[in-house]
Amino acid sequence: MNNNTLEKLDFALLIKNLKHYASSELGKRLIDNLTPTSHLKSVKKRLDETEEAKILLEAVGGVPIQGVGTIDQLVDKVEKGIVLEAAELTQVSEFLRGCRKLKEFMQSKSYHAPTLSSYSEIITPYKKIEEEINFSVRNGIVDSGASKELKKIRRHIEIEQEKIQEKLEKFLRNTSYKTYIQDFFISNRNGHYTIPVKAAFKNQVEGTVIAESSKGNTVFIEPRTVQKHTTALLSLQSEESIEEYKILSSLTGLIYDAYQKIQLNIDVIGQYDLIFAKGKYAISINGIKPQVNDYGYTKIIQGKHPLLEGNVVPLNFEIGKNYRTLIITGPNAGGKTVVLKAVGLLTIATQLGLFISAQHGTDIAIYENIFADIGDNQSLENSLSTFSSHIKNLAYIINKTNKSTLLLFDEIGSGTEPNEGAGLAIAILEEVYKKGAITVATTHYGEIKNYSANHPDFENAAMKFKKETLEPLYQLQIGQSGDSNALWISQKMGIQSNVLKRAKQYIDTKEYNFDLVDDAKIRRKTEEVVNKQPQYIYQKGDKVYLADKEQEAIVYEGQDDKRNVKVLFEGEIIDIFEKRVKLLIPATKLYPPDYDLNSLFVSFKERKLEKDIIRGSKKALKAIEKERKLQNNKA
Repeated sequence: MNNNTLEKLDFALLIKNLKHYASSELGKRLIDNLTPTSHLKSVKKRLDETEEAKILLEAVGGVPIQGVGTIDQLVDKVEKGIVLEAAELTQVSEFLRGCRKLKEFMQSKSYHAPTLSSYSEIITPYKKIEEEINFSVRNGIVDSGASKELKKIRRHIEIEQEKIQEKLEKFLRNTSYKTYIQDFFISNRNGHYTIPVKAAFKNQVEGTVIAESSKGNTVFIEPRTVQKHTTALLSLQSEESIEEYKILSSLTGLIYDAYQKIQLNIDVIGQYDLIFAKGKYAISINGIKPQVNDYGYTKIIQGKHPLLEGNVVPLNFEIGKNYRTLIITGPNAGGKTVVLKAVGLLTIATQLGLFISAQHGTDIAIYENIFADIGDNQSLENSLSTFSSHIKNLAYIINKTNKSTLLLFDEIGSGTEPNEGAGLAIAILEEVYKKGAITVATTHYGEIKNYSANHPDFENAAMKFKKETLEPLYQLQIGQSGDSNALWISQKMGIQSNVLKRAKQYIDTKEYNFDLVDDAKIRRKTEEVVNKQPQYIYQKGDKVYLADKEQEAIVYEGQDDKRNVKVLFEGEIIDIFEKRVKLLIPATKLYPPDYDLNSLFVSFKERKLEKDIIRGSKKALKAIEKERKLQNNKA
């Protein structure tokens, strides 16, 4: 199956949903590797398995798949000659018990699931290995009863430990050592039983320093009275490890001898987990087992997109009987692309052996190839335009298409000049039709819709649209041709009826009206003459409104030769085109005849400085001298 198609149809999300129903990592890994099959018999077998799993789960509520864990990794270690630890052997025992119980369960359910029950015949029970492991290993360690020698060694270990404990307790009770001891307890350090002694008195105690505290104020001494017992204990513990290894090695050998059949058990258990995950998924979506065929006929009755949740509008869809190409038209956001993805993903789900959310009577065609050209295929890596990327994908699809191919084209021919795009789209649709493919395509092009209406093996379909509210209904109507509803939407949005009337005429006839050109020229010349005449000569001090700023300002200078007015706005003198200035109050009405209008454009700071200079302020004169020197330095 084409990876690009699987990505476009969100196949990974479908697999993720299915994995949720697996009981083991083994089953989840099998689901990750699950791919659609194009063989009709294989699809039917997969669907039969899912049907039996669903029936069995509904009858008994659950299936005892237990103890799988990381069994495949453990068996791989055995195959490589690695001796398993005690806890790992326990896991193998639990898995073998799970195999035995599942075999017994499935054989007892042959009435409900005859095919699945027959798979249990492959499982080989190993109760003897189970018992050997459970006898020798308990609570994750080798049990003392695993061998007579181990039992004997551990008894001697207990004796030596008791002797050491007794002598050390006697040491702690001895008043002669009371001042030397840091803490009155026995500490095991590196396999040696020691007493914490104050560092200053370490030479006063007969024995060997085994360790020191982090600060160095305490040393851990093994008294000489217990050293021979410690030596004996370490020797016994070494013998214990050797004996334990022998037992673990013997148990691992039993698994190694049965390696191939245990591996086969793992494969069967994994397949059971996969199949019952499909059964659980079927129950969760209230799915049905569709009829299947390999001659291109698909009929979906009240089908739902596998990934959509909530109140989903069901899809009724048919192709492959009276027509082999379906052209879907209709408005944007009307659900055309969802139809393509639903058809594609329902087909893939069926080829996986999954039940689908639909009504009985649904028939799904099985294909060798499913190709989708949906969405934006732009490649930044290769610097391809969106259109070029679409065409590259279409070229690949055309070359790979045969009579067992489902093609899903979204907005075919889009991304270029409409006439060329429509012509190219029609030619592509003809070519893949000639190769025997089943094609579903969406488009806005009227030419493609018209071509489809005249082709004996093409059919049009439209997405239903509630015109009164501009609301898409997400319902496919086969046998009807839709449009983008642009004129209807334009009318609702207030476009004048005479404009819409001309638009419809142009769409239908392509005969364009140029009678209004002369009138437009005359009107334009009149406007130019009027625009050249200034409406008002602005004067310094006029209070005005700036349309672009939506704020008031004061005129600094009237229109120049470019018809710009200089105004004081937010402390700066800026140019504004006269048409963007509106007179609020003329200066003659704001100020008396002898008013110094220049003072309007001088800041308070500047006016204060001027007054300070007049009255001979030294501070002001210093500031002026400083400014002068600064200017000279810059020069």
